[in-house]
Order: sequence, then structure tokens, then C-alpha cells
Amino acid sequence: MESTTEDPSAAPDSSLLSLLGLDAEQDAVYRLLVDRPGSVPASVTEPGADPGAVVRALQDLVDRGLASADRDEDGVRYRAASPVLALGPLLESRRSALHRVEHFVSELAERHRAAQSRTGGAPVEVLSGAAAIRRRLVEMQRKARREVRSLVPTMDRAVAITFEDNVDEVERESMRRGVVVRSVVARAWLEEPRAARWLTDLASEGQRIVVTESLPIKLVVVDEDVALLPLDPEREETEPVALVVHRSGLLTALISLFEQYFALGRELHPAVRGSECDGPGPLDPVDRQIVALLHVGLTDAAIARQLGIGHRTVQRRLHELMESVGAATRFQLGWHASESGWLPAP
Repeated sequence: MESTTEDPSAAPDSSLLSLLGLDAEQDAVYRLLVDRPGSVPASVTEPGADPGAVVRALQDLVDRGLASADRDEDGVRYRAASPVLALGPLLESRRSALHRVEHFVSELAERHRAAQSRTGGAPVEVLSGAAAIRRRLVEMQRKARREVRSLVPTMDRAVAITFEDNVDEVERESMRRGVVVRSVVARAWLEEPRAARWLTDLASEGQRIVVTESLPIKLVVVDEDVALLPLDPEREETEPVALVVHRSGLLTALISLFEQYFALGRELHPAVRGSECDGPGPLDPVDRQIVALLHVGLTDAAIARQLGIGHRTVQRRLHELMESVGAATRFQLGWHASESGWLPAP
């Protein structure tokens, strides 16, 4: 039997297949079969090896789909299956397992950091990476007992969790538990028809949404206990880092910041549909929606995009509304809409 001398620098490769679940005997026999297709057991039995162990290893390889066996007049001959086809699924399985382990180690590290922070009494934690930030944000909201407050500025780049994903994953469940959800969103959100419809639907579901011209930073505050905000919004796309702020003077300041913006903004009224449109005053359902969107500061063009009607149609209907109530300005029309109950109560 031909002997082979391996380069000492390649010695670490001698047991790599064991990482895919092969034992030492199966590893050695499979390697020999790759180089010697159509071998009988004696051809892959090295000097000093146990022939019975080699036969068992060959059968194990056949059972696992790593080799095939064909019988002829000389006995059973074995061929190694293609390494790509035979070992590829094992490699992918181990890769997936390692990814799960990596995720679990990251989660353990985050839990360790949080525990150390709480034990040490530090008012601020630092979270690195989108996955860690997302986990903490969802965990915070799921533990909410009374209220979740959010500032949502416009955000064109990638984030740890989008506003929409956050609603689907945790906010709706929180509202079902009786948690009050209040949000302040930048007006630019309502310039995009799909986002505008989605936000008015949330208002219909019970979330209180206030619209303001712009916001300085993203922020989520849970009860009076904890807040999360980005360390540097400019780094979010490539290297997101967030701060978790516990009870402290800083948390009090962040809550005050939210309340100021909430008080200054204009509340987005629920979407008006079907029988809900029959409010006080003889107002057409489309006109009611136009007035509600005008109330939060949308332009005529943005209102037209959201409602799927023409820009001139919006202007014409507003002009007709102003004439019908004797309003000389849109401000007067807004005052009349509020006094006449045209805008649904939040």
C-alpha cells in the first residue's frame, strides 16, 4: 500500500472533517477514498490499522451518503461521493449552528452588560450593533406597564428596526394590553401616501400620533423607567451605537423633551371610513379627510397624493368648503372644522 507523507504545515487539516461530524476513522477512510475510487477495504487499510474498523467506517460512510458500494467478482468496491454534494449540506448545517451560537453569545454578552450596569448603578448603558439595539428595544416595550413614548424623525438610511416593523412586532400587542402609545412623527412621513395611510390607520387603532415639522433625534421612552436613543445618528448606517438611559436626571430631561414636542405638534386624527363619516355637520367623507390632513399641515399636493385625487380637485373642494362656512382663510376654516366637530375626536 502506497504511503503518503504529509507536509507538516498541513497537519491541522488532518482532522478538519471531524468538524462536520465524522469521527477520526471515517475522516481518514473518506480522504483515502477521494484519491482511490473503486477501492476494496484492503486498499484503504493503512499499516497497523484495524481492518474491522475500516470496514465499519466504510459502511458508516455509505449509510451517511458519503460513499457508494458496488459488488463485483473481487468483492465490494467503494467510491467517495462528491465532496461538494456530500459534505456541502453538513457544512451548511454547521454554519447555521455557528450562526445561532454567535447570536446566543451576543445575547449573553448583552445580558451580562445590562446586569453589570444595573448592579453597578450606572445610569447609562452602551449598545453596539443593530441586532443588540433591536433586541433591547423590543424587550423594553414588551415590559411596558403604562406607556410607551416615541420621537420618530425622518430616516432614509438603514436602522436597527423600522417604525413599521416595530409596530408589527410589539406596539400593537402593547396596546392590546392597555399600554398607552404616544408618538411624535416628522411631517415628512405624511408626504408619502403609503406611510400617511399607515399612520392614520394606527391612529384609528388607538395610538396617539402628533405631527411636527422636524425632530432632533429618535427616542423611545418606556414608562418612567428607561429610554433608548442613538449615540450618534450619523453613524447609524455603518456602525449603530445606542444609549440605554435608566432613571436619572438625564431620563427626566428626555421625557421633558418628548412632552414638549408632543404639546407643540398637531394630533393626527383617525382615518374616517364608512359610518364613521357621519359626524356633526353636512360634510362629505372626502372633504372630512381633506380637512383632517390639512389640520396636521400637509400641503395640497401631499393631500392629493394620499387620497389619490387631483391637486386641483383638493384646491377646489377646499375653496368650496371655505365659501360654505364663510371662511376667508384656511386658518378660519380649521377653526370652524374644530368647532363644528368635523375632526374626529382622538
